[in-house]
Amino acid sequence: MAVAPPNDISGHAPADPLAAGDHPAPDPNARERPAPRYDRIAVIVNPAAGQDRPILGILNRAFHAAKVDWDVFVTKKAGDGQRYTRQAIEAGYPAVAVYGGDGTVGEVTSALVGTDVPLAIFPGGTANVMSVELGIPGDLEEACALVFNGAGRLRKIDVGQIGDQVFMLRVGIGFEAEMVEGADREKKDRFGTLAYALSALQALREPTMARYHLTLDGQLRETEGMTCIIANTGSLGRTNLTLASAISVSDGLLDVIVVRRSDLPSLLSVAASVLTGSGNPAPLQHWQAREITVQVEPQQSVTVDGEMVEVNPISVRVLPQALSVIVPVTADPVS
Repeated sequence: MAVAPPNDISGHAPADPLAAGDHPAPDPNARERPAPRYDRIAVIVNPAAGQDRPILGILNRAFHAAKVDWDVFVTKKAGDGQRYTRQAIEAGYPAVAVYGGDGTVGEVTSALVGTDVPLAIFPGGTANVMSVELGIPGDLEEACALVFNGAGRLRKIDVGQIGDQVFMLRVGIGFEAEMVEGADREKKDRFGTLAYALSALQALREPTMARYHLTLDGQLRETEGMTCIIANTGSLGRTNLTLASAISVSDGLLDVIVVRRSDLPSLLSVAASVLTGSGNPAPLQHWQAREITVQVEPQQSVTVDGEMVEVNPISVRVLPQALSVIVPVTADPVS
């Protein structure tokens, strides 16, 4: 079967029907509504999250003053977040909150997808990418206040699915996975988000190039690069710092980005584009699709929301507006 040549969206190639920006934008009013005041909530806490602070004391002070009945569930191992969330749903809690990093948030999300129970995110990890994406304050007491003082609204967002696993952020193949793999817990505890930058420099010493065979909503694309990213959110964990401006967490689409070259000028071009928000540079290719399959030659490492996984084939799909999240009323719905 003939394979269509790859196209970028830098203005130098013919229009691609799957190129970012060619899909109609959804109606933002269809996915947002005011959040009720919750007087009872289950809070799932990961004590090993990246930030060292007296979490229980802060929660108790915030919820006691607001007369909110709250119960805490402390995770000890992988899978606890998902298990406690299911127990909370069965017990009839009207909302579930999670304190931790993006990994813990993802675990809780996997149990909430498809239910009417909303998620409150209390940022406590190293990067907190999803909370930055949604405008949730990093201050814990301010994040708690979204639950009970009328400062919150409910926003429907998309999630992705790879195999049986649900993800909120993205799937990284190649360089991104190598970067995550190199930033272990010890480095993150010691250096914070700088651990990822140090790991990236290490991975760039000998970057692995690969050929990606992409099936995007049934259409074939083929290209080469150092990394392939399937993104639900474009946020890089800092306000206004995003992989690409066209990426939205509420558009019913996933974004496929391939960094084609690993030479220094190309990477500086990508970095400058990310920092200035000036659009996609030539080293990037960017498509959007609802169902995606990736075959890689040679095989590369894969990460899902910052966790290393073994998956073959790499088949991903979007679950549109599958999760309700409590976000600030004042947060700009930019994605």
